[in-house]
Amino acid sequence: MTSRGTKYWNSGAIPLIAPEILGDIISEVADLSIVISDSGTVLSVLANPAHETFRKLEHWENKDIRSALTIESVPKFESRLAAFLSGQASVRPVELNHSDEVGCWEFPVRYSFHRIGPDGAILLLGRDLRPIAEMQQQLVKAQLALERDYEMQREYDTRFRVLMESTSEAVMFVSVQTGEITEANPAAVSLLDQPRESLVGHPFASCFDGRRRGDLVDGLAAQAICAKNSATKSELRGSGHAVNIMPTLFRAAGERILLCRLARTGDSDAKPDDLTRTTHDFYLSSPDAIVFASDAGDLLSANDSFLELIDIAHDINLRGRNLADYLQRGSIDLKVMIDNATRAGRMRMYATKIAGEYGSPRAVEISVTKLHAGLHAVFAFVMRDASHADASRTTVSPTSDENMRSVVELVGSATLKDIVAETTDVVEKMCIETAVKLTMNNRVAAAEMLGLSRQSLYVKLRKFDLLSRDGGDNS
Repeated sequence: MTSRGTKYWNSGAIPLIAPEILGDIISEVADLSIVISDSGTVLSVLANPAHETFRKLEHWENKDIRSALTIESVPKFESRLAAFLSGQASVRPVELNHSDEVGCWEFPVRYSFHRIGPDGAILLLGRDLRPIAEMQQQLVKAQLALERDYEMQREYDTRFRVLMESTSEAVMFVSVQTGEITEANPAAVSLLDQPRESLVGHPFASCFDGRRRGDLVDGLAAQAICAKNSATKSELRGSGHAVNIMPTLFRAAGERILLCRLARTGDSDAKPDDLTRTTHDFYLSSPDAIVFASDAGDLLSANDSFLELIDIAHDINLRGRNLADYLQRGSIDLKVMIDNATRAGRMRMYATKIAGEYGSPRAVEISVTKLHAGLHAVFAFVMRDASHADASRTTVSPTSDENMRSVVELVGSATLKDIVAETTDVVEKMCIETAVKLTMNNRVAAAEMLGLSRQSLYVKLRKFDLLSRDGGDNS
């Protein structure tokens, strides 16, 4: 208020403002100020000093402002300019998008229209909308990301529900902090013989006789993190059936949760068609030694029968060892078995000897099968102690009646020495052919398998004309 009691702006006491001062005021008030004629020609451009990008727009002067607008902004500008020139009382601000002639850059500005002189000049005070547009883009991206997260969460929730509904094993989720059941599948509902509504949200310990909430949940959590996770036996409240609880502890959203699998102790865990469990039980309790090894012979696992065969107390002593370490001929035996199993898929009844660190060698018969474990090959070796088998087998006559008759027919036509020499040559040739075939024409391996020196093997190969059949020396 002035001393006369009137408003300052209406008192007429405002002094004249110098043009340079007025320009500074206008440039500070607006982000971008443009003075245009009533036809739209740019007379002057004033940019806020805080906006570096607006300082290079002086080339707009003396040009039509429409040339600096995008195509969709031109009709909006013309409509709002016509309304302002017609003298409408209140003309709303208009949002226009500026761009260069080739469209390399673009930015939005919100303009208000003001007259500044009797010559028809119009002042456009603009506010840069890029911060608002960027914030809107961020909000849109955040909304889209949130929608994707919701969709992914719904997808995972659907998968979880389908898995819980379709699995035949009784499964329950229990909060370690509260001890309450958070989820239970239909198999668990059927096992406990209670409605799902009475289980979810209620203490897990209330389902069992003689169990307090803290003791049961804390005990299961401690059991789940032990190196040897065994089952906890408990009796169901009401029915009295004994069940085994097998816990698994994990953390989700900062909360520790127990995944409890329940199974009746009286029921057989293995179903008739549960091949995985049955095969695993057979592997553990088989009287024959079973070993799984890589294609290089590195031991992956072995059952107790193999440990007994090589006189080793614990399978921890097998870590980092190779199967060739326990074979009589070492890597030669291993290579013969793996090469034949790789070529044919399996190999039956390979005779060799096996021994541990301290025991004497034992005669064994080994069968090998090639298995596929993803992208890698795994070989299963089944070993049977042949020393006991040889002792228990009944003595079989080495010759049949037919062979006896063939030998008898030679009597009179040849001497005894010739007959024995001929039959010996036949057996010797068959043994050499078999050894060469088993070792895939590896002369060194075949010689060691037959107990011959390499030179002796070459002599016998020449004797029986076998050198020309095998395609040369592959030793």
